[in-house]
Amino acid sequence: MAPQVRHLLLMLLLCPLPVNSSFQPSLVLEMAKILLDNYCFPENLVGMQEAIQQAINSGEIMLISDRKTLAAVLTVGVQGALNDPRLTVSYEPNFVPVMPQMLPSLPAERLIRLVRNSVKLDILDKNVGYLRMDRIIGEETAAKLGSLLRDNIWDKIAQTSSLIFDLRYSTVGELSGVPFIISYFSASVPLIHIDTVYDRPSNTTRELWTMPSMKGEKYGKKKDIIILTSKRTMGAAEAVAYTLKNLKRAIIVGERSAGGSVKVQKIRIAQSEFYIVVPVARSVSPITGKSWEVSGVSPTVNVIAKEAFIKAKSLLAVRSVIPKVVQTISDTINRYYAFTDRVSTILQHLKSIDLFSVVSEEDLAMTLNNHLQSVSEDPRLIVKYMDIVANAEEDPDLYNISDDTKLLNELVDEIFKVEILQHNTGYLRFDRFVKWSVGDKLEELIAEKVWEPLKDTNNLIIDLRYNTGGSSTFLVLLLSYLKNTSQKQHLFTIYESFHNTSKEYDSLLKIVGPAYGSKRGVYVLTSYYTASVGEEFSYLIQSLHYGTVIGEITSDTTMHSKTFEIEGTDIAITVPFINFLDNNGECWLGGGVVPDAIVLADEAVEHVYKIVKFHQGLRSLIEKTAELLETNYAIHEVALETSKVLLSKLDDGSYRSVVDFESLASQLTTDLKETSGDHRLHVFHCDVEPESVRDVPKIPTAEEAGYMIDALFKIELLPRNVGYLRFDMMADIEVVKATGSQLIKLVWRKIINTDALIIDMRYNTGGYSTAIPLLCSYFFDAEPLQHLYTVFDRTTTTMTEVMTLPHVRGQRYGSSKDIYILTSHMTGSAAEVFIHTMKDLNRATIIGETTSGGSLSSGTYQIGDSVLYASIPNQFVLSAITGKLWSISGIEPHVIAQANHALPVAQRIIASKMLGREQGK
Repeated sequence: MAPQVRHLLLMLLLCPLPVNSSFQPSLVLEMAKILLDNYCFPENLVGMQEAIQQAINSGEIMLISDRKTLAAVLTVGVQGALNDPRLTVSYEPNFVPVMPQMLPSLPAERLIRLVRNSVKLDILDKNVGYLRMDRIIGEETAAKLGSLLRDNIWDKIAQTSSLIFDLRYSTVGELSGVPFIISYFSASVPLIHIDTVYDRPSNTTRELWTMPSMKGEKYGKKKDIIILTSKRTMGAAEAVAYTLKNLKRAIIVGERSAGGSVKVQKIRIAQSEFYIVVPVARSVSPITGKSWEVSGVSPTVNVIAKEAFIKAKSLLAVRSVIPKVVQTISDTINRYYAFTDRVSTILQHLKSIDLFSVVSEEDLAMTLNNHLQSVSEDPRLIVKYMDIVANAEEDPDLYNISDDTKLLNELVDEIFKVEILQHNTGYLRFDRFVKWSVGDKLEELIAEKVWEPLKDTNNLIIDLRYNTGGSSTFLVLLLSYLKNTSQKQHLFTIYESFHNTSKEYDSLLKIVGPAYGSKRGVYVLTSYYTASVGEEFSYLIQSLHYGTVIGEITSDTTMHSKTFEIEGTDIAITVPFINFLDNNGECWLGGGVVPDAIVLADEAVEHVYKIVKFHQGLRSLIEKTAELLETNYAIHEVALETSKVLLSKLDDGSYRSVVDFESLASQLTTDLKETSGDHRLHVFHCDVEPESVRDVPKIPTAEEAGYMIDALFKIELLPRNVGYLRFDMMADIEVVKATGSQLIKLVWRKIINTDALIIDMRYNTGGYSTAIPLLCSYFFDAEPLQHLYTVFDRTTTTMTEVMTLPHVRGQRYGSSKDIYILTSHMTGSAAEVFIHTMKDLNRATIIGETTSGGSLSSGTYQIGDSVLYASIPNQFVLSAITGKLWSISGIEPHVIAQANHALPVAQRIIASKMLGREQGK
C-alpha cells in the first residue's frame, strides 16, 4: 500500500471521535471513487479504494454524528494524505449549483461591455503602456470579438515603448487565451511549447503552443514588460505570468499569486448532501518541468500589491537606461582601455550579456562588472554603483616642484628623513614620490642629503609605510641608486592608451654622488597605506631582485585608471588607460604587493634585523647545498650545472625574497627541480633529524607476518581463471625472506595455476627496491638468467647489473602466461622500478595512468649544521635492452585508462585475447 494512502486511511477512518456518533461508510467509499475517477494525480491514489474497503470490513470505523464535523475531518484527512490543499469536503444541504458564464454564447453587445469592464488601457508618460486585465479572454471569445480587440487594445499597445501589464485583479479566465497573449509578446518563430494540460475525467493531454501568426502587429520580444501580481491573481493569469517570467520575457512585480488551478470541480458525493472540490486537470510547464498551481508565481521584485505600480514605473526607468549604459561602457573601453588586444572580445561579450533580471542600477552595475572582470581578467576594469566609494584620482601636477634652490632645499628636508640606526643600518623614509627629470637640481640635493650619509652603512631600510604615491618619474632616479652595475638596466615600461604610446624606462648611466647598489641588504617597509607609486616601487624591488619587502600587503591603488560617470545614472566605469610592465615585460594588474615577510607594520623595523641575521648565513647554506649535490647526485654533469645556477641566482639577488628556513627550502626546491629537470630533488625544513631511509627494516614475527599479509595483499580468482593480486607497498628483501613460506602459502599458491594474472599496483607508492629481483624472477624461467636493469650508485661509483635469481622458493609463474599490471598517478618509487622492468623486457602489459615518476634510491643529507635537509637521488637506472637511462617522468602505460577503469579494461582485453585464441583453434 502506498504510504500516502495508508496515511489517508488513518486520518479518515481511525481518528478518535465520539463513540455515540453515527455515519455511513459508503460515503467514504463514494468519495474515494470520485477521487479515483477525477483527481488529476491518479498515480497518488493507487490502492486507495481497496484499502478503505478493508478498513471498513475490519469494523474499526468510528461513527461521527455531526455532518459538518465529518466534512471537516474528511477535508483534513484527504488534504494531509495527498498534500493538496485544494481538496475540500463540505456539507451543504441547500447547495444550488451555479452554471459558469459561457462568454462566447453571450450577445455581442453584452460581450463587448463585459470585456470593456475587465480590460483597461492607458498610455503613460514616456510612452509607457498600461494594460489592466481582470479576465483572461479565451480563444473563442477573442475570435468572436475579432477586430475590436485588435483595434482598441493590441494595436495601441504595440506602439508603446514598454508595458506595465496589470494582473493584480485577474481572478478568472480561460486557459485557451494564454497562447494568444504569450504569442503577442514573443517572436513568430520558433514556436514555443508553453504548457501541457492533463485532464483526468477525459484522460486526455493537451499541449499549448504559441501561434504561428496573428492579426495585427505583435509587441515582439525586445521591449520591456512588467507584470503586476497580487495574492488574488489566479488561474489563467498565473499561467501567463509564470510562462512569461520563465521565458525571460517579463519581470514580475508584486506579491506571490494565489496558486489556483487549471480546472476544479465541485462534485456531489453520491446522493448525499456532501460535496468534494477536486482539481480535475493539471498543468506542467515544459520550460521548468514544474507548475504555478498551488504554490503560485513568485515575483521577481517582491512588494505589496498596492505599491507594485509605482515600483514598476521606477523599474522601467532603470530598464530604459540599460542600452545607454552598455553603449557608453563599450565606447569608453574602446577608446581608453590599455589592453587594446582584449577590446574586441570584451565588446562582443557586452553585446551578449543577458540583462533580463536587472531590476536596479546597482544590480546593473554588479552584473556588468562581473562579466567584465570575467572576460578581461583585469581587476582594474571596474563598473560600479556610485554608492560604492571610488578611489580618488590624483592630479598629475600635484607633485611638480619648484626650480628655486632655497625651496628645493626646504622640500628635500621636509620629504626625506635619513638616520643611522643600530648595527650601522641606514634608514630612509619619504612619504611621497616627487616629480623628477634628468638634470634637475633635485638630484644633486638628494645625493648630498640622502645618499652621502647612507653610503657606508651595512644595510638600508627604505620606509614606505606612510607613502601614498606620487610621480612615477622618481622611480628611475631611486632605482638607479640601488642597481649593482654601471651598465644600463631596463627597469619598467609604461604603455598609455590615450596616445597609443609605450615608453621604456632604463636605469641612469650616470648619477650624482655614490650609488648604494644592492650588494648590501636593502629592506623596503610597507603597510596597508602604501599606495600608487609606492606600490610600484615595492613591486619592482621584488621583480628586479634589488631587495626584500617587509610589512603589510599594500593598499591596491595604483592610480593608472580613469573613472567616467555615465550621465543620468549613478553608474561609473573605471578604465585602466596605462599598463605598467616590469623589467620582464609582464603587466602588473595591481592587487596589492605581497611582502616577502608579512608582519604588522609597527613591527617591521625590528623584523628587519632578524632577516638581516638570516641573510648573513644565506651564502654558506646555498654553497653547501651545491656541494652536496655535486658529491651525491647520480648524474654528475647535471649536478655541476645545477650548482652553478644556484650560485648565479644567489649573486643576481634571486634569494633576497627568502626570509627564513621555510622559504629558503621552498626556493631551493623550485630552483633544483627547474634547473635539473628532476622532480625528485627537494629540500625540506625539519627541526628534528629525520630518520634515515636506509634503516634496516624490522623483521616481523610469524604472527605479525600473518597479520601483515592479510592487511597488505588482496587475492581473487576472476572469471576465465584470471588471477588478481593487489599489494600496496614494496617490502625489503629481508622481510620477504623471513615471511616467504607464509607468502607462498597464503598468497602465491592461490594464483599460481591461473591462466593470466592481473597485478594491481594502482595504490602502491613504493618502499624498498631490494626485493625487485626476487619478484621479477617468478615471472621468468630459471635459465637463462635474465638481465633486468643496471644500477649506477653515485655514492660508491659502482655499476651493478641486476639479474633474475637462479632459485626461488615455490613454483615460478613462468615466462609464457600473460601478465597485466594496473597503474595510477599514485604509483611510485620502487613500484615503478618493477613495472618499468616488466615493461622494458616486454613481460607485461601496463594499463592505467602514467605513474608519478619516483626514485630508485635517494639519500637524505643535512645542509651544514642547519635545520635544512636535501633529498638527493644518488642512483640512476640503465635499461637492460637499450643501455640508456630510464626516464624519471613516470611510466606511460601501453593502454591508457583512468585508474578506476583500469581493472575492467584489463578484463576486457584478457577476454578478447582468450576468445581469439579459442576461435583460432
